[in-house]
Amino acid sequence: MPKSKVRKKPTYTPPPQATAARTSGPSHPAYVVIMLAIGIVGLAWLVVNYLAGEDIRFMAELGGYNFLIGFGLVVVSLLMTMKWR
Repeated sequence: MPKSKVRKKPTYTPPPQATAARTSGPSHPAYVVIMLAIGIVGLAWLVVNYLAGEDIRFMAELGGYNFLIGFGLVVVSLLMTMKWR
């Protein structure tokens, strides 16, 4: 039986280096403070709503939107943690 032809593979050449990836340094300390402040304000909004939401006029007028505001602030704070370095 005839022997099959052996194919020669080309030598490996690494791809050319793209421009150096820009590495970002750590986040500004104010970013962390703002992130934590937004989360704490959201949590405080929910706690105040549960404890005294009916006694505070503007919170009583907001009704169910208080949950949207409180949880929205907490979610924004959690989303900010993804950009934190």
